[in-house]
Amino acid sequence: MGFREYVLIKFCLILCCLPFHGSGVLAQDQRVADSLGIIYKEGRLAGNEKLELLRNLSFNELHNPALSLRYAEKLIGLAHGEDNQLYLHRGYLQKGNTLLRLGELEKALEAFFKSSEAALNAGYLAGEGSGYMAVADVYSLEGNQGNAELYYDKAIQLLRKTEDSVALATALLNTADFYLHGQQYDLALSYFEEAGAIFKEANHRNGLAYYLGGVGMVLAGQGKNEEAKTKLNEAIAMLEDLKDYYPIAVYLNTLSHIYAIDNDLDRAQQAALKSLQLAKTYGLKDQISEANLQLSQLYEKKGNIQGAYKYFKDYITYRDSVNNLATVREMANLRTNHELSQKQVQVDLLEKESELQLIKEKSQGKVMLAAIIALACVLIMAIGLLNRFLFIRKTKRIIEAEKNRSDNLLLNILPSETALELKQKGRVRAKKFESVSVLFTDFKGFTRYSEKLSPEALVKSVDFYFTKFDEIFENYGLEKIKTIGDSYMCSGGLHANTKDHALKMVYAAMDVLEFVEETKKNTNSDFKLDIRIGINSGPVVAGVVGNKKFAYDIWGDTVNVASHMESNSEPGKINIAENTYELVKDTFDCEYRGQINVKNRSKMKMYFVNGVKKPIIPTAKMANATF
Repeated sequence: MGFREYVLIKFCLILCCLPFHGSGVLAQDQRVADSLGIIYKEGRLAGNEKLELLRNLSFNELHNPALSLRYAEKLIGLAHGEDNQLYLHRGYLQKGNTLLRLGELEKALEAFFKSSEAALNAGYLAGEGSGYMAVADVYSLEGNQGNAELYYDKAIQLLRKTEDSVALATALLNTADFYLHGQQYDLALSYFEEAGAIFKEANHRNGLAYYLGGVGMVLAGQGKNEEAKTKLNEAIAMLEDLKDYYPIAVYLNTLSHIYAIDNDLDRAQQAALKSLQLAKTYGLKDQISEANLQLSQLYEKKGNIQGAYKYFKDYITYRDSVNNLATVREMANLRTNHELSQKQVQVDLLEKESELQLIKEKSQGKVMLAAIIALACVLIMAIGLLNRFLFIRKTKRIIEAEKNRSDNLLLNILPSETALELKQKGRVRAKKFESVSVLFTDFKGFTRYSEKLSPEALVKSVDFYFTKFDEIFENYGLEKIKTIGDSYMCSGGLHANTKDHALKMVYAAMDVLEFVEETKKNTNSDFKLDIRIGINSGPVVAGVVGNKKFAYDIWGDTVNVASHMESNSEPGKINIAENTYELVKDTFDCEYRGQINVKNRSKMKMYFVNGVKKPIIPTAKMANATF
């Protein structure tokens, strides 16, 4: 677990221990859990007293997360049975935080959504806002910036309407941390300052310490080193009293960087060594790695090559350990976007099958009735047969129409091969594809434009662009995966396994750019957008997650790199990774941009696509084209 995860989880837990009235906050204590466990085993409590006991047991159980989870599940079960929406909210919130501590991000996200829904049903505004903040924290940890920003804003707007100042300050602090890691320093600072004022008024020492540290990190990022040192040292002093050592290790390493910039190498070395000592004492692997790297660089500046080499070897060892853990966690949390899985296809299919079965049963009953009538009277039989003929014809039309409607609905959400597998087997197995191209688009300045438009006009504008994108990518036989806000994601090479998916993807991207540029020229509206496009090629895992509100999605490092290509692109440009470049370089004129820093990754080679090197005139429909 990295420092950012630590901060978000710590302040998610604060929400679970907020009392029902007032602004005081309790701390987790295993001794409390042990004492309450004895009371629980006696079985003398009932009603709200038992519900509250289970909530406290789950919250304070530190040594055994599995037991904490069981207490939360018992609380949820009892609250369901008593239709107590308030405690149902609290049970799901505690369950989500325990799952978050275990690294089960997808399951935690589901629990937090249910917590918000229960709070809404209970009319508990503060609980609904706290649930949304927890949802935003998970999205932030997963790197889903659009959804994280959306739910942080929802949480803050709701919590501003309540008297729960600590919950509001916590939401502001986590939002500030989100913007800090996105290097949006001015935004981060404004949120930190508002959170700090609330924590100060509430005399919340944990919150004040993290506020000071966060401001220090922002100032360091802005190059205001003297102010940063003051804030970081104040935060460290408070955290030492609170015995909260993880952030101290992080802040010391930041101080070391500042001292090194000031060329005060001795103090820089002292801070880095203290950071390393704390990290080793408390098993903070990622901070051990960072401190070793800092010490390696400091020793190199001092001319101590042997010492620099020693610390660099330790840095590599711990870096690989942290990276391996992150990879395992990422693979364990392959997920689909909860915001986009809105169509309950499986439920619709089951309902249609029931309707068709009922129609068939009615039809069989009419056949038997017609046979009985035929024995009684030839005339009546003739009339009955005629009625039956007309009924069957009408029934067939109804059956065919409903079947087509269900099939079209399914095909509108899933690729044809996947839809067929779902209909035949009732489930879809995840599949790995060795060579696929993935594209992301994003509109520059979309947030700024959206603030000026009504919700109806905003949806209409986005629909205008995405409808055309759907048409373009369908013409090239490419597969739309999903849209996230103003971002569009599609892939090529799934199922058909075509070797020219990269070429088709670049051609389609050029058509998208041309469409956006033509739209800008031909519209009189102020709503004129520029678009960035990023493409990468490589292996992915594809499948359907869930059994109710499901959607088709793809995962893997190829997808992550494609997203980085888009975020590192420029307006009106197609930015491709090295893997895609190797597949299209003979056809397209590509401009090498060099090795560019990518957030949370090493430098990556990138290329702009400037045009076609060997002109090929594609047909109007290129789904079956080969290049």
